[in-house]
Amino acid sequence: MKSILWAGMALAMSIGVANAADAVSTAPAGFVWTGGYIGLQAGYAWGDAPYYNEDDESTDYDPKGAFGGIYAGYNHQLPNNIVLGIDGDINFSGIDSRVGYLFGPTQADDHVATSEIKYTAALRARLGYAVDRWLPYVAGGLSVAKFAFDLDHDGTGDFHFQEEKSLTGWNLGLGLEYAATDNLIVRAEYRYSDFGDWAHSNDWAEDAHIKLRTHDVRLGIAYKF
Repeated sequence: MKSILWAGMALAMSIGVANAADAVSTAPAGFVWTGGYIGLQAGYAWGDAPYYNEDDESTDYDPKGAFGGIYAGYNHQLPNNIVLGIDGDINFSGIDSRVGYLFGPTQADDHVATSEIKYTAALRARLGYAVDRWLPYVAGGLSVAKFAFDLDHDGTGDFHFQEEKSLTGWNLGLGLEYAATDNLIVRAEYRYSDFGDWAHSNDWAEDAHIKLRTHDVRLGIAYKF
């Protein structure tokens, strides 16, 4: 009787082990997002940069153009497939503008306002959900930009004012990454950045303000460690 019992138990255990091994062999391996990465990116940005002063003189600098730079970060994937990460980037740009400036309705449009975003940088937290090799995510954090703008007589170099400032603000974006290989990750992202309202004085006004907000779309490719 005991022999029959032991034989039955051994058979049940062998069937269980065989079934478990079969389940493991047929289960998808899955991609794990945990790890660091560094990459290159490029994109296009358009900005909203209104200028105004106490004399109701105003213009829209509104820079736009292409940019490129590097990014790096680290992801940690939880057992429930939520991915937490930190991401930083720095970009050098051709984001600029050149527009005519009109002083009141009766005066000539004989001034030129130019602006340029020389570089941007950001440090962000990321939250994503892994679907094997796909990772949709949202991200947000701190943004910094070097912004320069001026006003001159129709390009003659007779500047009424020239300003350059490092601006600090915030950003929010969403994106999608795909692991093309175990080490090669491609990315597409939209980002909104708000650099706030900068108050300053110049030869034309004691109380002048300029704001800077940007939208951008970017593509990147990174190596995952």
